Amino acid sequence: MQNICLYFQVHQPFRLKRYRFFNIGEDHTYFDDFGNKMHMQRIAYDCYLASNKVLLELIKKHKQDFKVSFSISGTAIEQMELYAPEVLNSFKELADTGNVEFLAETYSHSLVSMYNKEDFKAEVREHQALIAKHFNQKPKVFRNTELIYDNLIGQAVAEMGFKAMITEGAKHILGWKSPNVLYYNVLENDLKLILKNYELSDDIAFRFSDKSWKEYPLSAEKFAKWIADLDNKQEIVNLFMDYETFGEHQKRETGIFEFLQAFPQHILKETKFKFATPSELAENHEPVAGMNVPYPISWADEERDLTAWLGNEMQKEAFNKLYALSDKIKYIKQPGLQKTWKHLQSSDHFYYMSTKILSDGLVHDYFNPYPSPYDAFINYMNVISDFTDLVNEAYEKLIPVEPQEILQKIHDYEQKIQDLYKELKKPLILDKAKPIFAAIEKTKDEVKALMSGKESPQKTTSPAKKTPTKKKASTKKTGNRKTSGGKKSNTKKK
Repeated sequence: MQNICLYFQVHQPFRLKRYRFFNIGEDHTYFDDFGNKMHMQRIAYDCYLASNKVLLELIKKHKQDFKVSFSISGTAIEQMELYAPEVLNSFKELADTGNVEFLAETYSHSLVSMYNKEDFKAEVREHQALIAKHFNQKPKVFRNTELIYDNLIGQAVAEMGFKAMITEGAKHILGWKSPNVLYYNVLENDLKLILKNYELSDDIAFRFSDKSWKEYPLSAEKFAKWIADLDNKQEIVNLFMDYETFGEHQKRETGIFEFLQAFPQHILKETKFKFATPSELAENHEPVAGMNVPYPISWADEERDLTAWLGNEMQKEAFNKLYALSDKIKYIKQPGLQKTWKHLQSSDHFYYMSTKILSDGLVHDYFNPYPSPYDAFINYMNVISDFTDLVNEAYEKLIPVEPQEILQKIHDYEQKIQDLYKELKKPLILDKAKPIFAAIEKTKDEVKALMSGKESPQKTTSPAKKTPTKKKASTKKTGNRKTSGGKKSNTKKK
């Protein structure tokens, strides 16, 4: 069976406002609320609502023959709730059809997988809970931020219970091998890897309206023919792209919505391929080999690596400053700080700092709201400086006394104990205590005598002194029964 998989990424970051050096310590609101609202509402109208309407119509038309999948970041869902609830409702309507699968990813669309495995897992679990809440699905397949993947990330994903993960079909990793089959993680063989066919995906996402492209214009019929021409060994074709391709990156007037409407029909009628979700691919196909990825790959740029986000010193410094707060922020339960922490982790903030040029730079400029990567860096670091102060202040309140002060108090108490002990050993104190000790000893002797049937030591009679040998013998014979032996001796004497 040959399958085609349509997967769309939906993400919106919380963009920062202009935050200057003089705002540090004075202004603790970092995000451009008005700008984020306007951006989300524009994208909602141009892309999300229009595209969801087309997909819903296609599902109604083709029923079980047409399926799609989405990954929606936590920050995008937050913005839909705040600024465009009708968009979130339209995604829920798609989920209710049963033809749409929602994948798991990092909540903040962050780079945390490059920092700490446990923090990475925690953020994924939070995103899983969000998907279950809104779409009543438990994700079976994972998609990392920017399709970032390496062997260790795959191992962590397998440990979380996912059966498959999607990533880039990077040419420098595959070499002569095809992206149109499944592979498996070399450390966890049960984790299946579903690879993006970046050439066919980018034909739609980036080149669709490029009039200098030799294949322009791209029609649904032409695209379907390319897929039909693939040989039978090409088991799957994975078309992964940003959902904003429809109506935002490729404007309505380019004919992109007409392409989307016609595409499924041509695939179903003119090829042997059937639409499937990522989890269905994992169920119905077996991996052909392991894929060894010792260094991280991603979807971005010609290199398909991490240099779009961590390629220069500015990006690395910002990344390290941010995650230096991780060990403290996890203990702080203030909702405001936790929400800010999530929003500051979005990979977009680091992408804006990229200094790449030429063809890759054009793509970066398209997504960048700043006049230069240096402005993006300065703005972000100003925010991080103020946020760090807030985190440190909140963290210090969790430990009201510093460890050094605690140790000093322990030392002080030990010294007081030593001083009191010395006071007890002074002669004056001992002289005053002697009568008390004598009285205690006297009382102890009286109690002993009473228990043995004798009078107190002061009233001991002389005959008792005349028969020491007999008493000793009696004591020796009776052993542990000394009291009863004494009584017998007294009876005979009388």
